[in-house]
Amino acid sequence: MTNEELKHEILRLKKEKNAVILGHYYQRHEIQELSDYVGDSLALAQEAQRAEADIIVFCGVHFMAETAKILNPGCKVLLPDMEASCSLAESCKAEDFAAFKARYPDHMVISYVNCSAEIKALSDLICTSGNAEKLVRSLPKEQKIIFAPDKNLGGYINQVTGRDMLLWNGVCTVHDAMQAESVIQLKAAYPGALVIAHPECNPALLEVADFVGSTKAMLNYIKVSDARQFIVATETGILYEMKRKNPDKEFITLRDNKSCACDDCAYMKLNTLEKLYNCLNEEKPEIIMSESLIEAAKRPIVRMLEMSRQLGIIK
Repeated sequence: MTNEELKHEILRLKKEKNAVILGHYYQRHEIQELSDYVGDSLALAQEAQRAEADIIVFCGVHFMAETAKILNPGCKVLLPDMEASCSLAESCKAEDFAAFKARYPDHMVISYVNCSAEIKALSDLICTSGNAEKLVRSLPKEQKIIFAPDKNLGGYINQVTGRDMLLWNGVCTVHDAMQAESVIQLKAAYPGALVIAHPECNPALLEVADFVGSTKAMLNYIKVSDARQFIVATETGILYEMKRKNPDKEFITLRDNKSCACDDCAYMKLNTLEKLYNCLNEEKPEIIMSESLIEAAKRPIVRMLEMSRQLGIIK
């Protein structure tokens, strides 16, 4: 089938099967076009929790589909490509983390949502890049904290809050590979451009950024900024939404500096129109989890959502 035929069939099947398609900002643009809701991790967690469809098709990576299943266990949750993993989630194995956690029994565990269900089940609170700072600030200063799995995000939160959280040594290989030198070279070529970066980037790059924030925060920043050019240090899938909402502004990526082509997540790009069609048509691959794991992993996620509402981060 052609892409247009695939799109037509996907929409037909979605209606026929009472399905909802959730897409992350880092997905291919044609996937984002067909999604009922496109967002960052926090927004997608909310949408998964309140979805009333019979089927959730999660166009993202494995841990995101797991989160949807955890928050809506009565719903069939599908992932177009079960190989769509996450380098950050892969960097934190449950057995290793359990042993690490056991060494610090007086520490609370805050885990970034980019982790497996097993890690969530070992956590006291889940966070996203969009709410991590406010959640950490809301906790008593004397509270000892383990932050997993992203040492870059955790280090950034330590810096801006003055905390001294103990960090698990994990990274997103895509964001961590982006280099400050490439950004500096682009800044010289585009002197009027503002540098916006995701906090999963390494500390050296964050030092040269004009704004650091989640994908949603970056979109909001661009919208209200008077600048016309932006150097974007995050996964390239976000460009579709940036350009759609700001057609009069220019976005420069690290690949525009010929020394770097590091801003594509191979896992995020595994989902395609054909796989989305097959997924809906065959109703597989399906996310299957035990009730005990769902319950254990759900508690820290629900706590995140409740605290986020209390703090006015979400409604």
